[in-house]
Amino acid sequence: MATAATLTAGAPPALPADHIEPRRIIAFLAMVFGMFMAILDIQIVSASLSEIQAGLSASSDEIPWVQTAYLIAEVIMIPLSGFLSRMLSTRVLFTVSAAGFTAASALAATATNIDQMIVYRAIQGFIGGGMIPSVFAAAFTIFPPSRRAVVSPMIGLVATLAPTIGPTVGGYISHAMSWHWLFLINVIPGILVTTAAWALIDFDKPNLKLFSKFDWWGLAGMAAMLGSLEYVLEEGPNNDWLQDQAVFICAVLMVVGALMFFWRAFTAEEPIVDLKAFSNVNFAFGSLFSFVIGIGLYGLTYLYPVFLGRIRGYDSMMIGEALFVSGLAMFFTAPISGVLSRKMDPRLMMMIGFLGFAAGTWRMTYLTADWDFWELLVPQILRGSSMMLCMVPINNIALGTLPPERLKNASGLFNLTRNLGGAVGLAIINTVLIDRNAFHYARLSEHVQWGSAAAQTKLQNMTLNFEQTAGLDAHKAAISKLSGMVQQQATLLSFMDVFTMLTVLFATLAVFAMVIRKPAAAAGGGGGH
Repeated sequence: MATAATLTAGAPPALPADHIEPRRIIAFLAMVFGMFMAILDIQIVSASLSEIQAGLSASSDEIPWVQTAYLIAEVIMIPLSGFLSRMLSTRVLFTVSAAGFTAASALAATATNIDQMIVYRAIQGFIGGGMIPSVFAAAFTIFPPSRRAVVSPMIGLVATLAPTIGPTVGGYISHAMSWHWLFLINVIPGILVTTAAWALIDFDKPNLKLFSKFDWWGLAGMAAMLGSLEYVLEEGPNNDWLQDQAVFICAVLMVVGALMFFWRAFTAEEPIVDLKAFSNVNFAFGSLFSFVIGIGLYGLTYLYPVFLGRIRGYDSMMIGEALFVSGLAMFFTAPISGVLSRKMDPRLMMMIGFLGFAAGTWRMTYLTADWDFWELLVPQILRGSSMMLCMVPINNIALGTLPPERLKNASGLFNLTRNLGGAVGLAIINTVLIDRNAFHYARLSEHVQWGSAAAQTKLQNMTLNFEQTAGLDAHKAAISKLSGMVQQQATLLSFMDVFTMLTVLFATLAVFAMVIRKPAAAAGGGGGH
């Protein structure tokens, strides 16, 4: 008869409590890369819209829809993905999303007119949107708390790095090859991600019984609410908000859709989006901070290229080269954030991140028309590193203590708040730029009147300079030049106003981060589920 010692000696060595199967790690890395592609494609076209416009013979009013169609479709899919993941399983949803995103990318490259491009981009955004929340849910489902210091910075890096480097990557691709490759570049990686997802993901099982309880009215309300909200926020600033008929109609649709969605969310047996996650205080605060991070992330990704294009006259390639610093700062700060998240109060981490971000935007309030790469260097470093210091504790606070059964719906809501923050932030930023530009132009024009001795002297000197150039009406050229100088200064002042507003917002949040209750140690969503 074998002794206990013999049995023990012959048994396989016990695995540590936080052991994770290698196939799950590989599956998770494939999912992270899929999420990177889906988020990158929001901004990859932003620096290359003029090339796409020329290739498709689109008007200046039509071409922004290459980006808007993607955003509207994606923002609808992100909260819906939680229900679909429970019904179909993470494996099926992610595989279908990756395959559909890849196919739509290939179709977008074949578009011959703007209508086709808008349809293909909407399909790409809607299907690809299913990949983003799946990664957040998987991270907090399969990895135990002891591994989160590695996983959380990884997904935080991807969520912030992808939109930040989008214009840079897009600028390089469209210059080196053509705009078609902005979409074709997704095809080979997309096929690999699809194959890996189908072969390796085994985190959960489908529950097809949920299909019979699918809340179609809730879906219709959510689509009307979020789609119309995105349109209103995109088009409102440039069309005098509700004075424009299309914006007004969408605002009405948004209100009706919101009423229907919230009614179904609280009365349906299986609501399309479960709002109960907001009863978790940590998740509610994490979502609020995620919303503000969206304002900073997408707001500055928009502001820097607009400044360099309007004031400095940079093309997409030059803008990309000037703005890669933020991406590098994020990349190098990510592992530091992981280490700090284990040793530092998350509230203190967020406070440092918010203050760093505020310091970067405050530096931009000293903007001049001569600012170039070196003047933008420190603000970009502060922006990138501070964003990572914020994202890691925010992810952990929002999702780290939720029970596994709540994670899928909650991750969709959490990602939605970041996208909505970006949409709201861009609308506010555009409105402020337009209104303050008109205000500053009017005020500056008061000092450039015929009765102003300084203005007359400046105009005479400029006229004399232009008289030396053959073929010009010197006086008209001088007036045009002077008007351009006033317009440029008004634009600069409006940028400074926006940066001042962002500085106040993030400095206020730094204070707010310290007055919330210290979150409990991470517990839920343990490994092995």
